[in-house]
Amino acid sequence: MSKIQSIRGMHSILPDETPMWQWLESKVRAITYRYGYQEVRLPILEPVALFERAVGESTDIVSKEMYNFLDKSGEHITLRPEGTSGCVRAVVENNMCYNTTQRLWYQGPMFRYERPQKGRLRQFTQFGVETFGMPGADIDAELIYMAWDIFKVLNVDRFIRLEINSLGTLPERKEHRKELVSWFNQHRDVLDEDSLRRLESNPLRILDSKNPDMQTMIEEAPRLLDFLGEESREHFDTLRTLLDNAGIQYVVNPRLVRGLDYYTRTVFEWITDELGSQGTVCGGGRYDGLVELFSDKKLPASGFAIGIERLLLLIQTTGGDSNIHHSPDIVVTYEQQEDNIEALLLANTLRQHLPTKKVFSDFSGSRLKRQHSNALKSGCRYIVTLNADRRLGLWDLVGNRHETLRLEEIWKTINAAGKTAFQTE
Repeated sequence: MSKIQSIRGMHSILPDETPMWQWLESKVRAITYRYGYQEVRLPILEPVALFERAVGESTDIVSKEMYNFLDKSGEHITLRPEGTSGCVRAVVENNMCYNTTQRLWYQGPMFRYERPQKGRLRQFTQFGVETFGMPGADIDAELIYMAWDIFKVLNVDRFIRLEINSLGTLPERKEHRKELVSWFNQHRDVLDEDSLRRLESNPLRILDSKNPDMQTMIEEAPRLLDFLGEESREHFDTLRTLLDNAGIQYVVNPRLVRGLDYYTRTVFEWITDELGSQGTVCGGGRYDGLVELFSDKKLPASGFAIGIERLLLLIQTTGGDSNIHHSPDIVVTYEQQEDNIEALLLANTLRQHLPTKKVFSDFSGSRLKRQHSNALKSGCRYIVTLNADRRLGLWDLVGNRHETLRLEEIWKTINAAGKTAFQTE
């Protein structure tokens, strides 16, 4: 019989990993709620046309990486490759910004058919934040503040840096594009195959090339910042002032373009040198024209997304809180195999009287010695043993103390931790 394995680039998150995920997710949620953002839960399947219109048919995401297919009704649908487009669709479809603004966040799996490597999967998880109805640099700065707070609470702020740029407005980018195409045509002999393809479809993306043979030519290419009009320049200067006032260090990177067509004005990335080539942990910016692709109303918008797997990898690589696990507080064991039902009832009674404690019962059928060995491996604080003579033993593994107690004395002793001989911290 052939062995069935997971699809390449799509990994299971196993029980010894989920506590770390839950810890990170709780930290991120706490920050979003502090900033007044509300959760939105979006479909995993969306129409292909959504991303063709929003992300751009010439992008790698749409042209190469989407998992799209015809469903049984003949509709062309896809597993979502990113979250912003679906969030915009939900806001427009449900008229969520009628005479109001929105601050939203979401988390969930995204799908892209890429070559799997460390820090890049075909099914990956993104945490995203999107704002609607606020046109100023102030909300752009708030997004960066929020991301910075997330990185600080996760203790990775020392290992990342912020890069910012302005992509201006569509008319400004068109003027820059003319000069850029002319420049690249003068240096066609330097361009690699991928850049030659992009020269016709999306020349701005050539600036994001990592080809070392092209870096000198890219550095000398026309800068979009030099084509900004007065309003765009004022918007960018205001953002820089707000970051300076908050004490957030940054680098202006005129080659930062992001990979999606819908960005305007502010773009930013949080980057680390700890993960090799997959160094972008968070990316975002402003996309004022995106809503207009789906509605006849103008609606300014901005947001960012964080790759959760990559962020977890950064935490583990830099020696952060990588040993988080969900240990039971109490493990119930029993001396005689026929007492397993009594042990079940005992564990349930302890849960009722100790509602803040995690209580686990060992139903492995093992002898008492193996049960105690398993309990020690679990990292629990207490072991409660139902002995053959119906007495109850309580081990405090932190204090290395053992006593024989009545049932009510056990939960009183545990509840009184810090006030009894069992407390040694």
